[in-house]
Amino acid sequence: MNIEFIKMHGAGNDYIYIDMIRHGYKVDFQDLAQKISLRHFGVGGDGLVLIMESDKADYRMRMFNSDGSEAEMCGNAIRCVGKYLHDNGYLKTSEFSIETSGGIKYLLLVEKDANGRAVKLKVDMGEPILNGKDIPVNVDKEPVMGIEVMGYSGTAVSMGNPHFVIFVDRITPTHVLTHGPKLEINPHFPNKANIEFIQVLDRHTIKMRVWERGAGETLACGTGACAGAVAGVLNNIVERTVDVKLPGGTLRIEWNKDNNRVFLTGPAEEVFRGIYNYSK
Repeated sequence: MNIEFIKMHGAGNDYIYIDMIRHGYKVDFQDLAQKISLRHFGVGGDGLVLIMESDKADYRMRMFNSDGSEAEMCGNAIRCVGKYLHDNGYLKTSEFSIETSGGIKYLLLVEKDANGRAVKLKVDMGEPILNGKDIPVNVDKEPVMGIEVMGYSGTAVSMGNPHFVIFVDRITPTHVLTHGPKLEINPHFPNKANIEFIQVLDRHTIKMRVWERGAGETLACGTGACAGAVAGVLNNIVERTVDVKLPGGTLRIEWNKDNNRVFLTGPAEEVFRGIYNYSK
């Protein structure tokens, strides 16, 4: 089966997108996600995202990690979905909503290029989940700060998906590539967890690398950046507006004190389009 796709990325966090509004493909998307995401034998990406109609919001996105597991939400992917919907005439306004498995998210187009295409979007990521049972993590407290896992003291936060945030003096490859995959599947996290290692540069700037649940290390993680900023505020080491420097670019995160909501602003870019010949 020939499947039309769009390759896009947000700060280097790259996914393969399929317009299910236009195409009614009926395939095993978990299998497709694993095959199409392969860097050397497929298109290459951190996962697969389906752009769909919704009866709860303006549109819907459904996403799969590169290992085929279905994910709740991705702050970088949702900006790319917003860009696609805007650039391809699906949207009539600069403010819109997208249904995800992590809830309905509200987006605002904040910057266009000279050709009128979206280049930067702001996402209302909602309120952070800080209760241990709801994150979930096997610790019954709120907030979940200073818990010890594999010798690391960290803070657990959910932004619709579970995160474990660890602050270190200097991020090393061993942190991310050796300890990250083991922390992801640690029994402390019933649904596994995304693992963030963060180095604080100053109270307005942090540096982050992330081991994503089901995908491995990625160049950026939107929900992870939000979780990192929230954890930094909880631990009183950053301000409520912070720039998160990731290997793929910089995201700005604001945890609004008045309404308790987290806002993420960052780029979205289309790389190329193509046709993938899929067979199971």
